[in-house]
Amino acid sequence: MIEGRSGDKGQVYFEIDLIGGDGLGFPVETILDTGFTEFLAMNKQDVQSLDWSFLRQNKLRTAQGETEFDVYSGRVIVDNQEWEAPVFAGDEIQEVLLGSRWMKLFILVADYSQNRVTLDYI
Repeated sequence: MIEGRSGDKGQVYFEIDLIGGDGLGFPVETILDTGFTEFLAMNKQDVQSLDWSFLRQNKLRTAQGETEFDVYSGRVIVDNQEWEAPVFAGDEIQEVLLGSRWMKLFILVADYSQNRVTLDYI
């Protein structure tokens, strides 16, 4: 189980580790975006600095309309487990987004009254 926090506007934040192509990992704070139906989205420049392998381009519908993203094979650590997952990279993405696809692997519990949120591996 990993513990996160809720923001003042209802945002849900979790810390995960990104593993670069050199095998080194570093923690980043992500924001859970339940409207994003994939695993992870990041700024394209940040993804490229991690030296992850390019997989393909893919179109997704966003709030701004249909947008094309570069998709990379990323390595992350969530709840002390390493995962390989597709990472959608775009120039306009400002934060690291944790998508709703993780909800098929984890149970989300949010208790806003206690400012406590958790992801627990199924």
